[in-house]
Amino acid sequence: MKFIALIGVTTLPGLASASFPWNLSPFNSGAANQFAGAAYFLSNEPDGNYIISSAINHNGTVTLGQAVWAGGIGARGTNDPNPAPDPLFSQGVITVSGKNVFTVNPGSNTVAMFSIDGNDPTQLTMVGQPANSGGEFPVSVAASQKTGLICVLNGGVVNGVSCFKHSGAKGLVQVPDTQRLFNLTQTTPPSGPPNTVSQVIFNQAETQLIASVKGIPPQPGFLAVWDINAQTGALSQNFVSVPPATGGALPFSLTPLPGQNALLATDPSTGYSIFDFAPSSNIKKNRSGTYPVQGQKATCWSAFSTKTGNAYIIDSGAQTISEISINAASLAPTIVNHYVLANGSAPIDSEVATVGGKDFLYVLSANRQSIYVMALDAPGKARIFQEMPFSNSVTKSGLTTDPFHLQGLATYIVS
Repeated sequence: MKFIALIGVTTLPGLASASFPWNLSPFNSGAANQFAGAAYFLSNEPDGNYIISSAINHNGTVTLGQAVWAGGIGARGTNDPNPAPDPLFSQGVITVSGKNVFTVNPGSNTVAMFSIDGNDPTQLTMVGQPANSGGEFPVSVAASQKTGLICVLNGGVVNGVSCFKHSGAKGLVQVPDTQRLFNLTQTTPPSGPPNTVSQVIFNQAETQLIASVKGIPPQPGFLAVWDINAQTGALSQNFVSVPPATGGALPFSLTPLPGQNALLATDPSTGYSIFDFAPSSNIKKNRSGTYPVQGQKATCWSAFSTKTGNAYIIDSGAQTISEISINAASLAPTIVNHYVLANGSAPIDSEVATVGGKDFLYVLSANRQSIYVMALDAPGKARIFQEMPFSNSVTKSGLTTDPFHLQGLATYIVS
């Protein structure tokens, strides 16, 4: 275990990781409204898992800020014989809800909650202590504003979902009758990407919990859908299994389509799928479908912009971001543009944030150890606005980051 010696920063017994914020790029913090918000990702290192935050400035650019210990250690799945970025085979490893950040420690089987500083959103404070995730190798976390549920997706030997609520200074407390298992045949850490879990989210009404599970081609994967008891927060005993349309096999990220009871799911076996959950009585026919992306290699992550009305899917292998327009009536998608990043950049997790009335796409580039900022000026007209490298600054501070361990991207915008 790596010991990090920081003046004025304490460590917890048995763990060689700092538990308080660590300034990576000094600036004058503490002034209210100095920043528009912050972006967060995980170091996910096996000798200490850190949330690394960057300030989002009022023009949409980012500036490296703080690192805070996530309360445990990171880990990575095995994808031999060709190790690659995306160590958790997932999206949503770090999530922002209200003025809190929720994330997981894959190597410690825990989930942790942090409060966001009102003056400087790059500064996070752990609330209570990390809670057992209810399984092994947690990879994704979802938060419901309506119910207060925080649900975690586990992908190791004990795989499935488990839900929590936060209770003041105690932090996260497990909600009874919310552990639901898949019983996939897996290891801890898991081997993948096939036969691994991908993401957990709430539907837009926050009445259902949805998780994506990749198949083992030619056997397709599925979405697992549980109903949520409005009074107790308990999940239905059994999930409804929803397969992708013909051609889909590895449902990965889950991105709700605003105003529709539907999701876009990336699928690295072909491109992406649309899952339509609208009642069949309200439409002429089911609008679900699976769609190829020509030349795709690893289309795994996705985000949606309310300003452009389009979705953005990330192909790590081809270093490409594809912008997709989706017809509101038929849910038929059309690729309107492709944006190619630097060769070998390995873009992975992403999120759209609205800053000063404009939408920006924030993308974690694993191999370049940087954050890309893309300005979404209009439909079909995205442009690279900034690339912020962070490796040198992090290394100088004594922390470790590695392309094969980095994961996650979430944003918080000051209201």
